[in-house]
Amino acid sequence: MAGSTDRRRQEVLQAIVADYIASQEPVGSKSLLERHKLNVSSATIRNDMAVLEAEGLIAQQHASSGRIPTEKGYRQFVDLIHGVKPLSAPERRAILSFLEGGVDLEDVLRRSVQLLAQLTRQAAVVQLPNLQVSRVKHCEVVALSPVRLLLVLITDTGRVEQRNVELDEAVDADAVRRLRDALNGALEGKTLTEASSSLVQLAADAPEDIRHPLVQSATRLIETLVEQPRDRLILAGTSNLTRPGLPSVIEALEEQVTVLKLLASVPDLGSVHVLIGGENEDEDLHEASVVATGYGSEGHTLGGLGVVGPTFMDYSGTISKVSAVARYVSRVLAGE
Repeated sequence: MAGSTDRRRQEVLQAIVADYIASQEPVGSKSLLERHKLNVSSATIRNDMAVLEAEGLIAQQHASSGRIPTEKGYRQFVDLIHGVKPLSAPERRAILSFLEGGVDLEDVLRRSVQLLAQLTRQAAVVQLPNLQVSRVKHCEVVALSPVRLLLVLITDTGRVEQRNVELDEAVDADAVRRLRDALNGALEGKTLTEASSSLVQLAADAPEDIRHPLVQSATRLIETLVEQPRDRLILAGTSNLTRPGLPSVIEALEEQVTVLKLLASVPDLGSVHVLIGGENEDEDLHEASVVATGYGSEGHTLGGLGVVGPTFMDYSGTISKVSAVARYVSRVLAGE
């Protein structure tokens, strides 16, 4: 008997959370009976609500008002979500075709947050791949003028870093080609730490006739690798947070360090992490919930993406959409 009572109370809690998410209005016993087939009397519902309130899962703002979920109630609701609600076939096709239109990794990720913000009506955020897990794929050398070079460093995660080099002496097309070959010989396939060491050795062994431009180029690249530009974030949809009145959350999102810390702890590929209210370390996010996951290729997580919104967000739908977009980003990166 106790088991069936517990199950019914779980159903009552889920109904209260679902109704509050839909309306942002306190939920009363009468409306619960009208909207949901709970097959019990209003007295039983009121008793269940009193127990849920005593357990800290729902709260009453005023003596005569209905109940609203607490953070603990949202957490139990989220923990009881079994499986991810599948997207419709048109939604899946629209996501994939939009992401496949990206011209490079950064464009794909920019599209992914725009899409997430539209799909969830929350703020969406994605972290560009962490440079520490990258290997150098190629270094392109472009002569902007006889005494000015553009170095374009491309990693296997699709990250692109560009640097200008002002030379002490002019170089011709043949010297530029030899520079490119020498730099790629030292860099390709190496981790960023290995690449720095390799460039130091390359500069020391540079052929005499291209020594100066090679040393200057190597020095500029070493500075780039050692700096390891901090992981950047791409944000979209912060204006969606003005409606529920979350100015402190918007400010926290603009502080990139806060969000990077959140996304740095995303779970393995395929898992979705939900932080509700006070579960967020940063005080400015205590009024918000975060739904985040990782994206990547070949089984490796390259970065995190997710959404930030009010605690009364549609958790089931948001988890589904975050999961789907991350999965499709990973497929596009893998070239599938």
